[in-house]
Amino acid sequence: MRDESEIHPDMKPLLAARVLMAPAKTPAEKRANWTRYTNAIAIPRPAHILTEDRIVPTPDHAVPVRIYRRDGQEAGAPAIVYLHGGGFMLGDLDSSDSNAWGLCDQTGAAVVSVDYRLTPEHPFPAAFNDSFGVLSWLAAQGGEIGVDGARIALCGDSAGGSLSAACCLAARDRGGPAIAAQALVYPTLGADPILPSYIESKDGPSLTTESMIYYNDIYFSGWRFAADPYAAPLKAPDLSGLPPTFIHTAEFDPLRDDGREFAGRLALEGVWVSYREARRMLHGFLRMREAGSQGRAEFAALCAFLREHLA
Repeated sequence: MRDESEIHPDMKPLLAARVLMAPAKTPAEKRANWTRYTNAIAIPRPAHILTEDRIVPTPDHAVPVRIYRRDGQEAGAPAIVYLHGGGFMLGDLDSSDSNAWGLCDQTGAAVVSVDYRLTPEHPFPAAFNDSFGVLSWLAAQGGEIGVDGARIALCGDSAGGSLSAACCLAARDRGGPAIAAQALVYPTLGADPILPSYIESKDGPSLTTESMIYYNDIYFSGWRFAADPYAAPLKAPDLSGLPPTFIHTAEFDPLRDDGREFAGRLALEGVWVSYREARRMLHGFLRMREAGSQGRAEFAALCAFLREHLA
């Protein structure tokens, strides 16, 4: 376990919220913990951010989404498909609300937050199919909700980063939809857990290597799909032809090197990529944008990338 003096002070509220999480074995207990944790660090949504919950029909499943807009937003705004984290097992529209409305507020884009199906009830490819289905619907039917279906970015954190990268790979492979950019925040991308960050930060204190192996094992159905690029994007033999990419990692995170490896491969294969590492920060820092100046700066960097590529 890292000494507390090493960790950035802006992470203190995140660590305090982690204390509220009780010992948990079952998915239901883990989800209850996640709700307590995310509620403790939630940032109240301001009145000028309007939301609409609806169901999106996709080939596999009717997927709940929450659409975020600024009050007075004009028709034809760009859109961000936001895919939340939680190890493919945790999270919903409420637990990811703070991140989603923050992206809407700071980018000016409409945000479509996706309530994809979770493990263990629905292992791969359920979450991927839901995410790609919503992306395809938005590209084809964006005008129905007042957005420009030709200006879409994908943004996901942790498990959502994996799903975002997988959707970009599938869009390339399947001839669309067109994606303006992807932003992957401390993503899990299917790296073998032997990279240095899995050793250096194996005990957290936010995410641990053991828990990440557990979540991936269930998502991959006992590693059955661990080499499928749509389940583990780092395993894709070819990463060329992907949209401009922003990869944002935390220094003290087992998943740090998933992002480093992916960024390096993208650069070598001719994809425009920007890599940013939040120094002394932990998995989950995206939720800490009001904890201090560095938390704000990390969130602002993400939003600046999205604004630039959706302009």
